[in-house]
Amino acid sequence: MSTIDTLDRRLILALIEDPRAQIAELAQRLGVARNTVQSRLRRLERTEVLRHGGREVDLEALGYDVVAFMTLEVVHRELDAVVAGLRRIPAILEAHEISGRGDIWCRLAAADTHELQAALRSVLRLRGVIRSETVLALHAHIAYRADQILRGSIEAAAH
Repeated sequence: MSTIDTLDRRLILALIEDPRAQIAELAQRLGVARNTVQSRLRRLERTEVLRHGGREVDLEALGYDVVAFMTLEVVHRELDAVVAGLRRIPAILEAHEISGRGDIWCRLAAADTHELQAALRSVLRLRGVIRSETVLALHAHIAYRADQILRGSIEAAAH
């Protein structure tokens, strides 16, 4: 696979921020020719950095191959402040308020374990976090998907 450079990263970010952006808009926004955007998009899709028509980004291909799941226990009156703090930590991909053991579940991605450790320390410094438990993902057997649930609902509606 070819090296992902700053322009590729800016292009991917522009697509995340505006998934419906046209080639001409992306070229103008990035300050490059339309042909440059088209060829970069084709390469990113061919190498599967961008999948499903650009709607999904392979973070591992961008160098973020350490994935972890973190469960937090928090002081309930500080929940909103903790969530606001989590939003400021770039390694946090998503956070959910949960039932059961713990209060918040987070998915994180990092380039290496040192970067992950720095993110975990940032989380633990948030006021209101009591304790955390972190596990590393070793392999994704089923990636995030919505197609199966939609197929099921369509089939159910047809019967």
